[in-house]
Amino acid sequence: MTFNDRVEAYIARIEGVLDHYLPAESVAPTILHQAMRYSALSGGKRIRPLLVYASGEALGVAPDMLDAPAVAIELMHTFSLIHDDLPAMDNDDLRRGRPTAHRAFDEATAILAADAMQPLAFEVLATHPALRDHPAIQVRLIALLADACGSRGMTGGQSMDMTSEGKRLDPAELEHIYRLKTGYLLRASVLSAAYCRADVPLATLHALERFVDALGLAFQVRDDILDIEGTTAETGKTGGSDLASDKATYPHLFGMAEARARADELLKQAMDAIADAGPSYDGLRWAARFIVLRQRA
Repeated sequence: MTFNDRVEAYIARIEGVLDHYLPAESVAPTILHQAMRYSALSGGKRIRPLLVYASGEALGVAPDMLDAPAVAIELMHTFSLIHDDLPAMDNDDLRRGRPTAHRAFDEATAILAADAMQPLAFEVLATHPALRDHPAIQVRLIALLADACGSRGMTGGQSMDMTSEGKRLDPAELEHIYRLKTGYLLRASVLSAAYCRADVPLATLHALERFVDALGLAFQVRDDILDIEGTTAETGKTGGSDLASDKATYPHLFGMAEARARADELLKQAMDAIADAGPSYDGLRWAARFIVLRQRA
């Protein structure tokens, strides 16, 4: 079996863990829990959890050790999507082909649903049964996620993304924003498996960091391209929103041809970083192709 053959099973696994940790809609406050479940269980490609499990396969980490970081990272990702969609930020009406949380409920409920997912993510890491006897691993995973999502990570990247609207950035400035806004949470996805072991060689960690650094940049460049070329059926969002907001994106600043060339270059860098690794890394290779090429093969 290839990793592609296991993708649906991994997605079903993460859906089950999410369902377990999200409070039931019947539990008070019911509207808040409805909004949380609406947003977190709305499908999606589950790229970040898949990266967690693919990295676990590469490093020989059992899936039950990976469930907690996979679900914690997905909860934090969902938190960021709800906030990104708000009128004060991107003001989007669609997410994953459905009305965004502030449209399906209301703005205050959406904000609170997102806010509740942050502590829930850390609660999962602190209490998951597979990690209870490994406090050192728990601390490393909690620190990794906090660093990825704070002002020097995802949240800082979102702030810089907003303040860059209408500005002309050079490629290095734009890619710095990409690393923070998108890349650091992907980095946490890949490294979380390594942090579940104490004996991962430094050279392996460095190779994984090179892999995911290139992949995170490629991910965002590809998203920029899809915002212009992709259909709503493909992206689950309203197309052209970045262009309408005069956002600093690769195609907008440097042209579509340059954006495509950069995505291809970054995919090659990611693949080169793990070129000498064995077949256990095929899941990461699959993820890289899927993220950049949107090919499930």
